[in-house]
Amino acid sequence: MYNVLVIGSGCAGLTAAIYAARANLKPLVLDGHEPGGQLSLTTHVENYPGFPDGIMGPELIENMRKQAQKFGAEFKAGAVNEVDVSKRPFRIIAGKDTYEAQALIVAAGASARLLGLKGEKELIGRGVSTCATCDGYFYRGKPIAVVGGGDSAMEEANFLSRYASKVHLIHRRNDFRASKIMIDRARANEKVEFVTPFAVEEILAPKGHVEGVSLRNQQNKETHEIALDGVFVAIGHDPNTIVFKGKSKWIPTATCSPSTAASRRFLVFSLPVTCKITATARPSPLQAPVAWPPWTPKSFWKSTKASFALPTLP
Repeated sequence: MYNVLVIGSGCAGLTAAIYAARANLKPLVLDGHEPGGQLSLTTHVENYPGFPDGIMGPELIENMRKQAQKFGAEFKAGAVNEVDVSKRPFRIIAGKDTYEAQALIVAAGASARLLGLKGEKELIGRGVSTCATCDGYFYRGKPIAVVGGGDSAMEEANFLSRYASKVHLIHRRNDFRASKIMIDRARANEKVEFVTPFAVEEILAPKGHVEGVSLRNQQNKETHEIALDGVFVAIGHDPNTIVFKGKSKWIPTATCSPSTAASRRFLVFSLPVTCKITATARPSPLQAPVAWPPWTPKSFWKSTKASFALPTLP
């Protein structure tokens, strides 16, 4: 039996673990789908406070992990595949292991959607990225592509134009899901070229790093190749919360403003627990998320429910 169990080991989960451990609650952290979260897939991080010269993503995550362990947090590998939050203690199943906890902090985050192309995952860090603010700096003076048609794609295209010599905004339709103001901003940017209606059929990387893309026109089926050095995929994220679907105890109490693609992915849920945490949504362009859990006296929780910011359930 654990006092607190944290699902997820990204920035939000590790911050929660640090606070819980310092409160002598001896939390257990389950690594989740992506140990270390999306930041562990990033190279040089320059937008995280406290590191004027930047820091490598995996190193930053490892430092957070060591800090939580220093105060008594326990870590175990595994992704949660079943939960029972209908009564206490909460029951969490990860693979063949079953855990019980008095409080459950969900910081499972979300996984960036990829195009599903052959060799795409292997090229992450070699020209393929899902984070403009993380990797844009490395494409100074180089041509790149942004794939997507929503607000995130428009915002990333504008952001990346600060560094890239040219940004090819590739979308499979002539119409966009993005808001008009975001589309207008991208169209007004001299460095951004709209490439529609084309779908990416192949990422060209004969030498192990991105050298271009092969496109197919969705109307006349003609093919077309563009030489470039980087491909930024901005087609959305899938929340890692499928195991909570249909759980009656997870009652939505409020929603974030749907002004950005990032905020639309989050709802606020309530659950009676003995500690409180709010994990922030990642803004767009994406940045590292952090959780700030304000601990309160036990008497406060006799009549109060804790709030959690979670990705929207499917």
